[in-house]
Parts: sequence; C-alpha cells; structure tokens
Amino acid sequence: MLTIYGVCRSRASRNVWLAHELGIPFKQVPIMQAYRLADPDSFDGLHTRSPEFLKVNPSGHIPAIDDDGLVLNESLAINLYLAKKHGGSLAPADVKEDGQMSMWALWAATEVEPHSLAVLTHRAGKAEQRDEGKAMAAIDALRGPFKVLDDVLAASGYLVGGRFTVADINLAEVMRYAMPALELFEAAPRVKAWLAACHARPAFKTMMEMREAEPA
Repeated sequence: MLTIYGVCRSRASRNVWLAHELGIPFKQVPIMQAYRLADPDSFDGLHTRSPEFLKVNPSGHIPAIDDDGLVLNESLAINLYLAKKHGGSLAPADVKEDGQMSMWALWAATEVEPHSLAVLTHRAGKAEQRDEGKAMAAIDALRGPFKVLDDVLAASGYLVGGRFTVADINLAEVMRYAMPALELFEAAPRVKAWLAACHARPAFKTMMEMREAEPA
C-alpha cells in the first residue's frame, strides 16, 4: 500500500489530492514540520526532525512516500511517478506528454513557487511576517509567468493534451500560494478560470477538508 508522510498543510497536499483523483488506497502518516512547533522535543507526535522520520527522508522534509518499498521524496516528482504508475487520463499518453509534464513541474518549482510562497508569506502570513514591499516584489516577479500560463491555457484550458492531468495538479498547488495577489489573477483571466476549475474538483475538495481538520 502507498504511505504518504506529511500533513495536508504542507506540500503533501499535492500527493493526497492526486491519490484521491486516482482513487487509490493510501495511508497517511501525519508528520508535522518541526519549524511550526515551539518545542519539537515536547511534541506528542512525529515531526520532520524525528529520528523515525529521518529514516524515511534524511533531508527532513515532507512529503515522502513509501510505495510498496519504493521510497521517494519531492512532491512534484512523487506525483509524476504515481500518475505514470497508475495510468489513465491523468498520466502522460506518450513520451512527448511525459516530457511536457516534467517541463511544467520544473517550471512550477523554479519560475513560480519561490515567488508565490513569498506572496503568501508577506501578504497573508502572520502579522510579524507581513511586508507589502516584499509581497509586491514577488508579485512583480510573477507577472511574466502568469502571462506565459495565460497564453498557454488559451489553447484548451489545460497544460498538456487538452485534458486535466497531473501537470495541472502540480502547477495548481504551486499557484494556490499566490491567491492573495488578486491583481495577478485579474490580469490573467484564463489562469483564474483554470485554477477555479481545478479547485472545483471533488478530489481537491476532499483534500482541503482533510487540511482544514488539521491543526493550523
């Protein structure tokens, strides 16, 4: 059976969403991020610096998976693997689509995620983290990627193959961090509609219900 290590208030949300889309059974081990804990040593549970978890991922990051003995880290790579293993419309239909899905995963990680996380932190984070100057710098850095994505979505409304795939899940979860920057989505209406469609899927809603049930 597939085991997903991590809470849904982390990048493990991507893997939980995909597992629900695929309809595959899985066990979730709720590993908490150590940096979210005032005193990790007194935490009544497992966290990212717990010796038990470090045996799974020595880097001490979530998510990680154990799929019948295969251990993988890195949320976007995990999703690409799971989609290809289980097949169906979410998976690449051929090597060309496989390459496109890998490209979009790397694009999400390099072109979008650093800036979208900065938007989330500095515009919608804790009061002591908020900094509108840093938020605006991140928003300005995202204007180009949002335009690129808006143009790509003009063809079919999806990233690869004219259908909803794992590529959309991976990128949508990275774009979600930028949602406090309403101005970016207003300037890219196709991106706004695409993300709303992704978030309307039952599997996403199930993941978010699990997320909301976790400690904030």
